[in-house]
Amino acid sequence: MASIREKRPGYWEVRIFVGYDDAGKPVQVSKSVKGGRRDAERLAAQLAGRPQARSGSLTVGGLLDDYLDFKGPTWSLTTRRDYEARAERIKADPLGNKMIARITVAEVDRWHQRLRRDGVGDAQIRNLHTLLRAAFGQALRWELLPTNPVAVARPQRAKKSPRGVMSVTEVGAALAAAASVDSSVHLALRLAAVAGARRAELAALRWDSVADGRVVIDHNITIDRTQPVGAPERLVVSPTKSGDRRVVALDTATLALIDEVRAESDSPWMFGDDDQPPSPDKIGWWWKRVRADAGLNPKWRLHDLRHWSATHAIAGGHDVRSVAARLGHADPTTTMRTYAHALEGLDGAIAETLAGVLDGEKNA
Repeated sequence: MASIREKRPGYWEVRIFVGYDDAGKPVQVSKSVKGGRRDAERLAAQLAGRPQARSGSLTVGGLLDDYLDFKGPTWSLTTRRDYEARAERIKADPLGNKMIARITVAEVDRWHQRLRRDGVGDAQIRNLHTLLRAAFGQALRWELLPTNPVAVARPQRAKKSPRGVMSVTEVGAALAAAASVDSSVHLALRLAAVAGARRAELAALRWDSVADGRVVIDHNITIDRTQPVGAPERLVVSPTKSGDRRVVALDTATLALIDEVRAESDSPWMFGDDDQPPSPDKIGWWWKRVRADAGLNPKWRLHDLRHWSATHAIAGGHDVRSVAARLGHADPTTTMRTYAHALEGLDGAIAETLAGVLDGEKNA
């Protein structure tokens, strides 16, 4: 049964009973509408006939299961595996057994506090929060909820020093060491630095991925970690992490190296030895060997070549949207957040530009 009240002239609130919580107390959800009483009555009739009432019995864990079933087929194997693990972590918390209609911003904030007390790091808390926010956003689209409280809550971040970026000298030393090992190793690491390609994306590159001075990055190769212990390694070719196809321009030296390696290869895969796709672990092993040969700090990962690529592209004055497209970030805000240190480095150049305009106007 729905209740209707006018909050202020022309604005109405409709409340509808959706079930009982764990303590047996009735649960209601509300939605506002602008207009007259008839508009409010129509909304009440709509809410009464929608699946929104299911939110009275649907738990957070149940919503996560529904969300994974709905979105999972569109994700890569790695993404689904990661999201399933995060969902299990959320469901193990008392939050997982609460009904979604009873979740408030304060409840989400308390969940963040519990995670922090349990020693969960900031990055993992953000990952868990992102999944829960997406699931509640889907519940909103399914009209199970009137609002998304998880979207309003914000995980607190502990202040910490940035990880840092490899220097040009360090990247140069890594590529020199790679060239002394093998031309394929050199090419893989150069593409990681020039194209910002991830390890799984490098493994998925084929010779026909390169055309007209560009490389098409549209697949990952991932290892199926669900296989029983001792079973042969199973590799899965799937879409990239974001599911998007990106075309990345390459420089003359990289294209020449591609031609050199291609001339010596009998595999359709750029870094394969036969007709079977290469394991991403192979490229990871290459990096560990090169890092040791070059005498680099063990803290540097293969992924840090991607960070180096983005940082220097932004510091070189290239716009964030173009850099985001090159990296395969679906949203440029991800690039801005991750590489804020590089954007700060451009502030001096902006000041000089503005000062030049002002000085020019004074001299005029």
